[in-house]
Amino acid sequence: MQYEDFYRRSIESPEEFWAEQAQAIHWHVPPQEILDYSNPPFRKWFVGGQTNLCYNAVDRHLEERGDQLALVGWSTETDSVRELTFRELHREVNTFAAALCSLGVGKGDRVVIYMPHTVDAAIAMLACARIGAVHSVVFGGFAAHNLALRIDDAQPKVLVCADAGSRGGKVIPFKPLVDEALARAQHPPVHVLVVSRDLAEVSLQPGRDLVYAPLREIHADAEVPVEWLESNEPSYILYTSGTTGKPKGVQRDVGGYAVALALSMWSIYDVRAGQVMFSTSDIGWVVGHSYNVYGPLIAGATSILYEGLPTSPDPGIWWKICERYGVRTMFSSPTAVRVLKKQDPEWLRRHDLSKLQYLFLAGEPLDEPTADWITSALGKPVIDNYWQTETGWPVLTLMPGVELKQVKLGSPGLPSPGYRLRVIDETTGEDVGPGQKGVLAIQPPLPPGCLTTVWGNDDRFIASYFSHFREQLYSSLDWAIRDEDGYTFILGRTDDVINVAGHRLGTREIEESVSSHPAVAEAAVIGVHDEIKGQVPVVFATLRQADGDAAETACQMMRTVTEQLGAVARPSRVYVVGALPKTRSGKLLRRSLQALAEHRDPGDLSTLDDPNALEEVKRALERGADAGN
Repeated sequence: MQYEDFYRRSIESPEEFWAEQAQAIHWHVPPQEILDYSNPPFRKWFVGGQTNLCYNAVDRHLEERGDQLALVGWSTETDSVRELTFRELHREVNTFAAALCSLGVGKGDRVVIYMPHTVDAAIAMLACARIGAVHSVVFGGFAAHNLALRIDDAQPKVLVCADAGSRGGKVIPFKPLVDEALARAQHPPVHVLVVSRDLAEVSLQPGRDLVYAPLREIHADAEVPVEWLESNEPSYILYTSGTTGKPKGVQRDVGGYAVALALSMWSIYDVRAGQVMFSTSDIGWVVGHSYNVYGPLIAGATSILYEGLPTSPDPGIWWKICERYGVRTMFSSPTAVRVLKKQDPEWLRRHDLSKLQYLFLAGEPLDEPTADWITSALGKPVIDNYWQTETGWPVLTLMPGVELKQVKLGSPGLPSPGYRLRVIDETTGEDVGPGQKGVLAIQPPLPPGCLTTVWGNDDRFIASYFSHFREQLYSSLDWAIRDEDGYTFILGRTDDVINVAGHRLGTREIEESVSSHPAVAEAAVIGVHDEIKGQVPVVFATLRQADGDAAETACQMMRTVTEQLGAVARPSRVYVVGALPKTRSGKLLRRSLQALAEHRDPGDLSTLDDPNALEEVKRALERGADAGN
């Protein structure tokens, strides 16, 4: 199948195209109308159809593959492996669903899930989907303040939490964070359901808090009927980070999401029933929803959930898992690969990866040095993805299930089916030509799988995404360039632009230049206030070898940027540090770096993975740059 023909049909005959894709999932009642776009920018897909995410992910596979592995939970934090077949998963989901029902949870009620990346978290999500409850997974380890904001917005009837999580061998008690969040919240849940991992002591508030284990025994044989939902009813809420005000609750539907995931599993990730997918993302993020839980299970595939660091107990742990389970497709992030890039590639070569066909990366721009390194080390196609929490599945990628097009390093590829993409000049609102920089926008109606609105706030949905141009286009708020072949290159957020004496520079362009130096492992570029130029670029970088000559390497970085991008992009200062501050999901805290460099409060650091990294940055700023103008 040719990509061009496949994509063209999705654009020129969208209703016919998506009607065909809808046949991949089970409908209790078939859709009466494929698309209703009578109220732009709101759209409804598969109107009148009734379906259920849990049924599509679990129940419908019982007859043909009930004894096949559905979920594997591998934890190097607790030194444990948990395997569930589809039949065993069905039993656990029914039990959890019955427990929720016993606490008064029903269709339309919200359930906040505050869990580490474990099989139990996936079971809780599927149990909510089964009974028509709207789940909202909050990344495990978010500070009490962040959790309280999400509780007040979702107003859940029940909060499900673990006693504790673990990161790098350090136990992180969850229940005290929950207690603090509920003390702050204006709309606390009626009940807290605690899933014990025997990692920490738990204090229970009588009448509010319950331990799941006794309920599990009571409801062990329960059979909970599926709640059939109209395609456009809400399935879950997933909050954006909230770094600029109140977090936005991205609301997803049921039918459109299931159809989009079913399509993407075979066409993008080339995974079908009986095969194995391993996504290293956390269940608290959109990748964890789409490609750790719902996507693989809807496809009848086995999904592997991993809790732990990519280098513990050794840098070969992920490849060991791939070998053990015969992983076909792996999904990770450029940040994780950069961590592995510091290690001996021999750790990778020790394992039989003959069944592994693809490595997909997403979450942030993939720089060419990292792409070159992992492609060479792995010897398999490395395919970039570009998408957002809001879209739910890839906007840009290459599609080996349809036709694996040429990989262009630095580009996440071509549009996925249904995405009518444009690159828009932010001033004129007009389309720009090939090679010109603009804002990546999507021509509505948005395809199935994308957000339907902001939870409880339609006005904010319009203001956040559809008010940036004269036309009612969805703005990604990302800079992009499209080349003559239609490949799109993402240059970073529109608010991550450095304006140097009137020259607008994307941070990613400078980061890629710095990272091309062979001694550099990772780099973060920020814009820092300058009284003469407005802003100047400042670099924080880690080296592949800790004992390298930091001062000389920093000077070489500056020369490299000058040679590749011109004097206007030359960094004002370069700081060499041992580690860069990141969130637990692996994203660099660029805004916190900028605040520290400008002697401001770094803001909310509740998602910071390693506090020592931030202290290193502070010490580097105090001692002065390793190189500077």
